Amino acid sequence: MNWQHQSDGLQQILTLLRQSQSPDTQIQRQVQARLEELNRYPDFNNYLVYILTKLTQEEEATRSLSGLILKNNARTQYDRFPDDVKTYIKQECLQAIGDRSALIRATVGILITTIVSKGSLQQWPSLLEHLYLCLDSPDIDLCEGAFGALQKICEDSADQLNSDMSQPLNVLIPKFIQFFLHSQPKIRSHAIACVNEFITPRAQSLMDNIDKFLENLFQLANDTDVDVRKHVCRALVMLVEVRIDRLIPHMQQIIEYMLLTSQDQDDTVALEACEFWLIIADQPICRDVIQPYLDKLLPILVKNMKYSELDIVILRGDVDEDEHIPDRMEDIRPRFHRSRTRQHGGSGDHTSLSLSSPNSTNSTNPLQNSNSMTDTNNNNTEQNNNDEDDEDDDDDDTTGTSSDQATEWNLRKCSAAALDVLSNVFREIILPVLLPLLREMLFHQNWGIKESGILVLGAIAEGCSYSLTPHLPDLIQYLITCLNDKKPLVRSITCWTLSRYSSWIVHNEVQQQKFLIPLMSELLKRILDANKKVQEAACSAFATLEEEACIQMVPYLKQILETLVHAFRKYQAKNLLILYDAIGTLADSVGNHLNRTEYIQILMPPLIERWNSLANDDKDLFPLLECLSSIATALQQGFLPYCEPVFVRCILLVQQTIESTTMAQGTAQTTEQSDKDFMIVALDLLSGLAEGLGSNIEQLVEQSNLLTLLERCVQDPMAEVRQSSFALLGDLTKACFRNVRSHLSFFLPVLTQNLNPHHVSVCNNAIWAIGEISLEIGQEIQPYVPHILDQLITIINRSNTPKTLLENTAITIGRLGLVCSQSVAADLQRFIRPWCVALRNIRDNDEKDSAFRGICNMIMLNPLGVANDFIYVCDAIASWDKPPPELHQKFQQILLTFKQEFGQDQWQQFTDRFPISLKQRLQTQYGI
Repeated sequence: MNWQHQSDGLQQILTLLRQSQSPDTQIQRQVQARLEELNRYPDFNNYLVYILTKLTQEEEATRSLSGLILKNNARTQYDRFPDDVKTYIKQECLQAIGDRSALIRATVGILITTIVSKGSLQQWPSLLEHLYLCLDSPDIDLCEGAFGALQKICEDSADQLNSDMSQPLNVLIPKFIQFFLHSQPKIRSHAIACVNEFITPRAQSLMDNIDKFLENLFQLANDTDVDVRKHVCRALVMLVEVRIDRLIPHMQQIIEYMLLTSQDQDDTVALEACEFWLIIADQPICRDVIQPYLDKLLPILVKNMKYSELDIVILRGDVDEDEHIPDRMEDIRPRFHRSRTRQHGGSGDHTSLSLSSPNSTNSTNPLQNSNSMTDTNNNNTEQNNNDEDDEDDDDDDTTGTSSDQATEWNLRKCSAAALDVLSNVFREIILPVLLPLLREMLFHQNWGIKESGILVLGAIAEGCSYSLTPHLPDLIQYLITCLNDKKPLVRSITCWTLSRYSSWIVHNEVQQQKFLIPLMSELLKRILDANKKVQEAACSAFATLEEEACIQMVPYLKQILETLVHAFRKYQAKNLLILYDAIGTLADSVGNHLNRTEYIQILMPPLIERWNSLANDDKDLFPLLECLSSIATALQQGFLPYCEPVFVRCILLVQQTIESTTMAQGTAQTTEQSDKDFMIVALDLLSGLAEGLGSNIEQLVEQSNLLTLLERCVQDPMAEVRQSSFALLGDLTKACFRNVRSHLSFFLPVLTQNLNPHHVSVCNNAIWAIGEISLEIGQEIQPYVPHILDQLITIINRSNTPKTLLENTAITIGRLGLVCSQSVAADLQRFIRPWCVALRNIRDNDEKDSAFRGICNMIMLNPLGVANDFIYVCDAIASWDKPPPELHQKFQQILLTFKQEFGQDQWQQFTDRFPISLKQRLQTQYGI
């Protein structure tokens, strides 16, 4: 294409690009507005690529900026570019791939990969061949530019390359491997990075060349270039997960290499090497191959856990008091709400004695990165919910210091996470190596070494719990003392480490009497610490303690509430988020014990004051609404004085979100997760109100358009919205069914359409709501039963189904059998075994009662349906501690009927297969 620019237009755009680099924000806004106007002209993008590729005398920054603006235009509207503009841009990019400026080459590479990702490789058939030929050019700039572009394409479009019918990887991967041994380090680095993108997806062309790949990779183990060593380590770590069979013959050399590289003078290289220990810990060969090296490995990990001098500067570790310094907006990470997951009846095991609560939503966990790994900076933010995760996967991303450098995944965090997972593999085996190190570190004069020793103690809390028990009384006493250390980073890490041992303190009666009150008292003092990082760590640790102690906190509620309310008035914006969480967790933990006038008068005024001060579009509403949801559920009728304005505002938030979504659908805009969060969090608070207030909410629902809005919400394309909507529907069914009844012809088909176990939490809440509705309408649910039951039977027989989903499915099947016994009983044989297994471990409660009454009715109608699995029925019956009289009678009748049908001899043979505990329980309770 022979496009010709106009000099006046070119100068005008150059002037704008130069002005946009001005520090004056007013000028920047004016330039931005003008550039957006120019976007209306089709050849504006031609000018941008011309400036990027042709004006070699222009400042690099201006040329690069022109390319980045073009990249953004391509990202948002490439499909609307005229064909001649697309052709011109592609042509100029290929000609500029070897520009003498590294910045321009990188910008051109970014533009190329953007075009590929927005279109496809088929729409640019000459691209890969052109780049491939450039690799052999004697012009090092051209070779490097082509490799840079290929690396970006591999990163962004690996799936395209791997699935392309022309199989370009069959040519590219051998070429990349050949360049591992190039004389230029930048080329070597690009080559390894390109191949690394195809390890995890197990690209066939890489698997076919795996031997040559490993041969050339091993030759680079001691490369002098930092980036090359990083990519070598990264490749080996990925290969552990994907092709460990090819590494096993070389494992001794690899481990020794990783030991050495974990101590690399460049922390980024050491970090990549440390990832190896995290990954190898999950492999079956871990114990055999790593145990001989523990005496070398553990001291390396421990040494890496000490803050560097740069870390301390970034974290302002020498600043004792900073609570008066306002948080910057960039310090407060985006927060996404986790929708409610509903459950009919919880499992019976509520007294776990493990030393940590790894799934706690509240603990500030220094063993997490931004994707649920380690944070050793003692801080907490939130993690976005993935609806397809197991419902118990509540690990928080706990970062959030005052600088990006301090919050990103680093060597300290990775080493601590590695120690944590290795302690779970080797348990007491690591203590002979660690204990001498800990004795030296915990009492070291250097506060940084002492701090890292406390981190080590926290990291091994779970894995070494049993063997540490004799030492714990002294260690806990020492840690409580460290809460008063003069160094804030010592105080903050001590909060976290103590939270890891809170289960041992709370669930051991002797230790509880000795340590619970001192620990609680000192943590409350640290909540009011003058240092923001200590405040945050203490708040999170206290939330973990609340979850463990539950009603054991009740005698101290007044002191706790007074402290939390005091903190509410002194905290800056970021720590308020953690404080809301601690208050909400307290409400969840002590329940209606919070419903005393004295406590309500302490707690509610500052929360309502904050509620009234926030606008409807203020995202600070998210954590406050979550907190109020827990409080409303706990206070029950105690929340009535605050109910109406909260209810009305929640309705308004839902309505506003629906309206804005409807408007966005008529334009090119999309509704982001954070926009829908206003609706999700409002729906969850309405659920809390319904659960807490029960029938007292009936009048508010009747006077509102809530159920009409809910009809819209249950059809929302976003899974989290449907999840919260179904939770609310179930709660409204329980609280004010009279209001819900007239809408059931709409809701029941929608619920039935959402029984997809791939969306775990949505499916879970839909099943729960169906169970609640079935109890209310009885046989009226009959028309829906065949379709619902068929899907529930599929779910309950599915492997790897999360526990809560199985329990809810079983209870709803039982309830359907209670109200439509004849219809459901015919399918008993299809679900009775997994049904019994799912419910054998849940507590005695009303939900379990209704489900078992349903199953008893079905067994009486169709005893042959359980004949082959009757041992499972007996086991499920025996899971009851104290069944209600009516249910006890049904159980006894079923057992006696089957005993008579079997005959004495056959019954004796049958029960001889029972575990002794089962036989004794049935004999004691039912005389069988």
